[in-house]
Amino acid sequence: METEKIIAAYFAHISEEVWERAAKIKLLITDIDGVMTDGGIIYDDNKLELKKFNVKDGLIVYYLRKNGLMVGAITGRESFVVQNRCEELKFDFHYHGVKNKGKKFKEVLETLELEAEEVAFIGDDLIDLQILSQVGLAVVPSDAIEYLKPYAHYVSRFAGGKGVFREVGDLLLHAKGELVQIVNTLSQQENDKK
Repeated sequence: METEKIIAAYFAHISEEVWERAAKIKLLITDIDGVMTDGGIIYDDNKLELKKFNVKDGLIVYYLRKNGLMVGAITGRESFVVQNRCEELKFDFHYHGVKNKGKKFKEVLETLELEAEEVAFIGDDLIDLQILSQVGLAVVPSDAIEYLKPYAHYVSRFAGGKGVFREVGDLLLHAKGELVQIVNTLSQQENDKK
């Protein structure tokens, strides 16, 4: 089966409205806890904070940025671990300890000279509602707070920390006509090595 058919089958459940919204996106902003992690926080006896991130989520950041999409994070918690992860992934920006995400979102729009409809956002809890209700493409993980789901244009098949960010990244790349080419190029590179 060729790449295009495989990817089309993977995204067959996506509505035409979501594709139309995704095609306009220039910036993907994400919450961190409950989106790029499962929302759990582990503290050891020395009060060291530990979090588990999904490497598949991280890998797609490179391809998003390489294909002209910006990636950022607005998170409500201050966390050295999260700051390190955002730096490692080379996010275009990341804001931590933000209690009024709607205000910070407006600042981001002004700074980057973007319209709200050019932004996708992934969030999972009440603090994210101010952004979810404004953006061009609002996405929540499958395990998001239930009463937030009506505010989303798309409810992911994946839970927080289990691939929701990757699914949205792939969706945006496919809406821009880039995902098939990325897969084909990488597949051809492997074939050329044989």
